[in-house]
Amino acid sequence: MTRDLLIRGARIIDGSGAPWFAGDVRISGDRIAAVGAKLADEDADVLDAAGRYLAPGFIDAHTHDDLMFLREPERLEKAIQGVTTIVVGNCSFSLYPKVPAQADALRRHFGALLGETADDEVFADFAAYRAALEGNGIALNLVSLVGHGALRLAVMGYDERAPTAVELAEMQRLLARDLAAGAAGLSLGLVYPPSAFAQTAELVALAETVAAHQAVLAAHVRNYEAGLVPAVDEFLALLKRSGAQGLLSHLQSAGKPNWGGVGRAIKRLEGARADGVDVSFDMYPYPAGSSTILQLLPPTAQSGGIDALIARLKDPVQRAGLRQAVEEGDGRNGTWPSKVKLIGWNNVRISGVGLPELKRFEGKPMDAAAAEAGMDPFDLLADLVIRDGGQTTIVMFQLGEADLRAAFTHPLHMVGSDSLPRPGTRPHPRAYGTFPRVLGKLARDDGWLGLEDAVRRMTSIAAQRFGLMDRGLVRPGLAADLVLFTADLADLASFDHPTELASGIDRVWVAGRTILADGKPTGLRPGRVLGRH
Repeated sequence: MTRDLLIRGARIIDGSGAPWFAGDVRISGDRIAAVGAKLADEDADVLDAAGRYLAPGFIDAHTHDDLMFLREPERLEKAIQGVTTIVVGNCSFSLYPKVPAQADALRRHFGALLGETADDEVFADFAAYRAALEGNGIALNLVSLVGHGALRLAVMGYDERAPTAVELAEMQRLLARDLAAGAAGLSLGLVYPPSAFAQTAELVALAETVAAHQAVLAAHVRNYEAGLVPAVDEFLALLKRSGAQGLLSHLQSAGKPNWGGVGRAIKRLEGARADGVDVSFDMYPYPAGSSTILQLLPPTAQSGGIDALIARLKDPVQRAGLRQAVEEGDGRNGTWPSKVKLIGWNNVRISGVGLPELKRFEGKPMDAAAAEAGMDPFDLLADLVIRDGGQTTIVMFQLGEADLRAAFTHPLHMVGSDSLPRPGTRPHPRAYGTFPRVLGKLARDDGWLGLEDAVRRMTSIAAQRFGLMDRGLVRPGLAADLVLFTADLADLASFDHPTELASGIDRVWVAGRTILADGKPTGLRPGRVLGRH
């Protein structure tokens, strides 16, 4: 029989936002058995915390780690940040549902964001995805959203149109099936085809299915640039009509001309909450975002799928039209803002490619890479899409510090890394440094928020949003997901060296079992795929 563990003499940050207090925590099995001062150590092994901070395990509220959980089940770069639970399936991208006729389209849709995805890495439904994860064992807990893009692909492919009544009913059926099986909600990606092709009637119907299952509707909204507030209003109206609980993904205002927009968007969220709409938001602590290179092209260019896009880029007339849209803005569709026109080629950095011969471009701005290749930046963009099959990823420097601070100091905010893990590339450093960066740079060094408030945004707020009612706080009876860290913890990953592991996280427990000790993984895999409630 496994003995209890007594963590003695910690500074306990309990996840509620209350000030830390000196005390002990006793773990029995997979649960917290007791919290208090000078607990008895009878029949328990004792770990001296020596005044280090003890907090609930951190919850990464927004990631794209779906594929890497299958390939690297220990998730070291997250565990070493103190993360014990990860939310996947965001921005409309998930590895299910798969139907045979659209299996290749689903693989390529997900591959645009995370690289080559194998036939056996996409799944018929949430239950099959969960079985694959738990059959292999995982070190951290996983919560999964159903991706709207995957759902739409399963029913109607890349068609740029409204669904028929029969197709919409089938999307609702597939969604209800996966929610009933334990998926936490639905994610929209309203700039990413085919999710971007959805209009109000479809979104309301799916949101009503989400609400019927008391699940979460998360949304990458249609516009984070000049149209941020109307895009937020669209999402809030959807929540109000359906009654669903909402999570606005990575709230930001992109492009220097639009800086200051986060405050206006937050006022919309506050007004909606006063009107009874249950909504919150997540954000990562960096001035740059990351995405697929396809986001530099109008969504309409992907009508029919990746092969149709490549054909358009190979056709001189259509290529000229796409060049004009990218470089000057899409005059045919004023709702689509050109990223390139807004931030410039120099602020778009190539982060990941699939083909070995293109690896030399990783880590370089598009204008510099284009000069090296002897072509202009748009031609390089087209060349990358064609040769790499749409699987190139980018980092975009586009955010202002004042907007970041407005997000991180608002009570509705929770922390999500928005990580795009892709080994062998030059990813955004947020995959490796988000949580120590919030605790260290933002809270300790810059004073944006108190340490206890920072922990609250990483624990209890996300636990509540995703229905993880036995996590997110240090309380007797709750799951023993805990992290022990030092006051001098630090994120070491940078945009030039994005895969440096964080320091200062000494020990991490998942379900009462040590998955990280003295900063090193133990090899244990006690994690679970968690269902809502």
